[in-house]
Amino acid sequence: MSVRFSTRELGDFGIAWVALGVAFTFFILSSVGRSLFAVFSSAGTGLLLRVFLVSMLTVGVAFLLHELAHKVVAVRFGQVAEFRADYTMLALAVGAGLAGFLFAAPGAVYHRGRITDRERGLVALAGPVTNLLLIPVFAPLFLLAGGFLGEVGQLGITINAALAAFNMLPFGPLDGRTVRSWSNVVFGLAFLASAGTGIIAILFVGFPY
Repeated sequence: MSVRFSTRELGDFGIAWVALGVAFTFFILSSVGRSLFAVFSSAGTGLLLRVFLVSMLTVGVAFLLHELAHKVVAVRFGQVAEFRADYTMLALAVGAGLAGFLFAAPGAVYHRGRITDRERGLVALAGPVTNLLLIPVFAPLFLLAGGFLGEVGQLGITINAALAAFNMLPFGPLDGRTVRSWSNVVFGLAFLASAGTGIIAILFVGFPY
């Protein structure tokens, strides 16, 4: 199996990563009552850069590896697969962050070729499962580290748990709908694991700011 990336795909990944980092930076600062005007002043620049870096290392990584998992599994099943950013949705995400709302639909991995329902379900399942597997990677930072690394660990847990839970909803273009169309049993187990982890993370881990 050989996973290749086109120049356009790498560009789309990079733009989506930065745009999501900006969107979540604005959302986090707005949600904790920080005035964006004050943050953009010289006195608040340090906080702005800190939150942006934390967002890039958590939200950006969660999104990037989620989509990469879709691509890798699709290629494993003989598909031609590439990520495409949705620039309209990325602009809306940044605007929503400025307004204090959480919204993110950065794009998707599109794949083509002959594929079974089981394989299509596994491609969809790969994204949320990857987010769940990232939680124990961030957990030691949250539990053992303080300061900047502790913030990375805390947001990393919450974002990955929330992303897994959201994507397992069985609606629209979300992964949960594709998994459910393949297997109700697999969907039920994955949904319960993702939703339960998401609720626990939001209630007991939360956001660092």
